[in-house]
Amino acid sequence: MKLRLLALLCFRVFTVAAQDAEIFEPDSIRKEITAVKIETSLRVNGRLDEAVWQHAKASPSFIQVEPFQGSTPHHPTDVKILYNKHYLYLGIFSRDSLGKKAIRATDFKRDFNHRQHDLVTLSFDAFNDNRNAIAMATNAYGTQRDLLSFDDLYYDIDWDGLWRVRTSRTDSGWVAEIAVPWKTLRYPKSTDSVQHWGFNIYRNRRLTNEVTAFSPFPRAYSSLRMAYAGTLKNLTPPPPTTNIRVVPYFLLSRDRYENFPEGNPTETNYKAGGEIKWAISPYAVLDLTFNTDFAQADADRQVNNVTRFSVFFPERRQFFLENASLFGVGASPQEDGAGGNMRIQPFFSRRIGLDESGKPVPIHAGGRFVFRSLERNYGAMVMRQGETDNTPATNFFVARYSENFGKQNRVGGMVSVKNQPDDTNITSTVDGFIRINDAHSLNAMAIHTTSTNTGTQGFSAFTQYQYFTNQVKIWWTESIVTKDFNPEMGFVSRNDVIGTTPGLNWYYRGKFLPFKKFIRAFEPGLLPEMYHQASTGKLIEIQAPIFPLWFNFQKGGFIGYSFNPTYQYLTEPFQPLDITIRAGAYNYFRQAVWFSTDPSRFISLFTQSEWGTYFDGQLIMHDWKLQFAPIPHISITARFNRNHFKSVGENNTTTKVDYYSIEGRFALNPRIQLIGFYQKNSQNDFDNYNIRLSIEYLPLSYIYLVYNHSGFNTPETIPVNRQVEDHAIAKISFLKQF
Repeated sequence: MKLRLLALLCFRVFTVAAQDAEIFEPDSIRKEITAVKIETSLRVNGRLDEAVWQHAKASPSFIQVEPFQGSTPHHPTDVKILYNKHYLYLGIFSRDSLGKKAIRATDFKRDFNHRQHDLVTLSFDAFNDNRNAIAMATNAYGTQRDLLSFDDLYYDIDWDGLWRVRTSRTDSGWVAEIAVPWKTLRYPKSTDSVQHWGFNIYRNRRLTNEVTAFSPFPRAYSSLRMAYAGTLKNLTPPPPTTNIRVVPYFLLSRDRYENFPEGNPTETNYKAGGEIKWAISPYAVLDLTFNTDFAQADADRQVNNVTRFSVFFPERRQFFLENASLFGVGASPQEDGAGGNMRIQPFFSRRIGLDESGKPVPIHAGGRFVFRSLERNYGAMVMRQGETDNTPATNFFVARYSENFGKQNRVGGMVSVKNQPDDTNITSTVDGFIRINDAHSLNAMAIHTTSTNTGTQGFSAFTQYQYFTNQVKIWWTESIVTKDFNPEMGFVSRNDVIGTTPGLNWYYRGKFLPFKKFIRAFEPGLLPEMYHQASTGKLIEIQAPIFPLWFNFQKGGFIGYSFNPTYQYLTEPFQPLDITIRAGAYNYFRQAVWFSTDPSRFISLFTQSEWGTYFDGQLIMHDWKLQFAPIPHISITARFNRNHFKSVGENNTTTKVDYYSIEGRFALNPRIQLIGFYQKNSQNDFDNYNIRLSIEYLPLSYIYLVYNHSGFNTPETIPVNRQVEDHAIAKISFLKQF
């Protein structure tokens, strides 16, 4: 079976390799837009009605990226850029023949889902290194989205920059007026009087899903591939000066505990703390945090996991999200399944300040220093975690260094240390990335772990080759994780495995594509995964997911079908959702259907259904998500997930495990929002909910009112069925930049 899969993969590789890749090289003469210096300040109101805007030079015409790469846009976009000694101003007019009727937006969430909104995204490469970029996006209602990009490979998606935007909507399109303080941007302290930066801007007209860009790039890449950027000319920014951001906070909480053996059933607490960010130079940033609090962070959503891979919950806390890409190297599955399901991360920040169940553990203080330049990147973070009833006081340390060479290549290393009174866990890493050319890349890493109290040592490594063009995505990942591999500050999906995960996705838009008015692409795929036990070499799993049908619709929805013949050899009993399956060999066959409507419409639906045999029985799974967003001020999402087991496991179990949730976001504007969610899982019959009022009364200064209710299964030593916590929290923070 393994050989047949590999032969089929090789056949498909040679088939698609014969196609025209349509990956063009960056233009030797970059497109240019010229900024105009002004002596006055602008009132940012989203109208571009001040006379000074008439003196700014409009950008050259945009070029289409999707659906017809290189074509003339159906809806032009005009960009003008001004600046003074305090701000860089951008005025963007997204023209549309349907005017306000064409605009799509489903919510006012900061860092909104870019697939659901009309938007424009700016990207700046002030150092002209073609590697690093600051990106800022806005939708037609002035909702902000920003991130940092490194090599168009690693992203700090939840970085929040200090900038302002206001928008207006008219019968001929929508206007965004943006003011970016120079202190938010990073640029060289140059002796030249004039600077020219790498710059790009792209627009998605969401009604027709048409993507256009100031400087064109292949549709297989993103606008953050800065080698394809144009040039922003004629800038004379002020020399970088003292750039310190201080964010103090004060918090008051009322806490209630039920069925806890120790402590008061109700408590009133208060605390104060904050963060300091000091941009020491354009290359170096120091962050300090004291009495760290994450009361406003979004809560985790429950997951009913029926696979042998550990569930990965993303980091949601702002302090750890900034510069996460420097420390967050590793192997992880991509959104389209490329790379395989194995996730190996030597450092994972959720190991700090959270226990194994995801409950907060107090952080007394910490700091992080990061240096980035064209030649090298390095940084270190140290945190002090307090003591609780279940965990001792703990010190965390991580340091990373990487050296850049060639066009976009890198070698690096990292060490992390978790120190407790009775043990020290050390994880050491070496890694490298080579971008052979725009389509080919190679990524590799080797990791060693040791624990001082037991002397136990472990090892993990992976090598991943990727080939991306407009027509095909090919990858091959080889990984190994030994039985005793234990990165206590990291994350690994499975231990004691050797993984082989080749794969291919094919993107076809040729003349034989049916119903082109509705269908944009035919994208079949083959994603086999093979795992051997590292300690014995025995074959323990083969999956062969084949997607013979997958169609992407013109408006952003999709429909797909897959089948997956699977072999599993359990070396020990496996317990998905409390059902015990005996050790032994199992063959089963599963099928699945995916369907999504246009996610930008006021009503959108996503469904996934799987059915077939499952180990020694059957499993039918349904996952439904319905979003209702009649206006961007109101967004409600309901989800239902069911796992229906039939005659599974040693007890021949037949049961249904259901998960329900509903989330709502109600906003006056992007700065005043009420957010809440409720979730219930039939496996433990707990009700969990969170309600949060967020008021951004000044840029990145907030008032939060939070109520959180959660239930937990109690330890076996406590003779009750469950524990319940209720927390009512009021928090205010204030940002001051010097």
